[in-house]
Amino acid sequence: MIKYALQCAEGHVFESWFQSAGAFEQLAIGGHLTCASCGTQEVRKTMMAPAVRKKETEAKGQLAADKAEVSVPQPPAVAADTSLRAGADAALQKMRAEVEKNATYVGGNFAKEARAMHAGDAPERAIYGEARPAEARALLSEGVPVVPLPFIPKSKTN
Repeated sequence: MIKYALQCAEGHVFESWFQSAGAFEQLAIGGHLTCASCGTQEVRKTMMAPAVRKKETEAKGQLAADKAEVSVPQPPAVAADTSLRAGADAALQKMRAEVEKNATYVGGNFAKEARAMHAGDAPERAIYGEARPAEARALLSEGVPVVPLPFIPKSKTN
């Protein structure tokens, strides 16, 4: 897993985790990256300081001193404006409420249901659920329009 600092064309700054650098590129090329604040798909990587681990043989006191001395500046939008994060959280909660209100949760049968609707074997309706990464890639390669949701279904959050 790799974490990138990202920025949209509107200047919103945020972070996200990706399976690999290649996964970021595939999602970006496929138009699957969006800003949680404004929804734009124009998202790019920005500069960030990597987390570097010290050797385990160093004394714990030295590690604590090193951590206290090192200060990594945050981008101004993140450091100065916590309302941006609150706005993003509110937008995600609103999205979740809309999805749960207007779509049917199909759980682990998501790939099967999406494929059946795409083939015309099942009536079209809004669904959401869970699919393993390999299943999601297969659906996309078959031309089935799917998009990952930025939240975990409530049944999995307990």
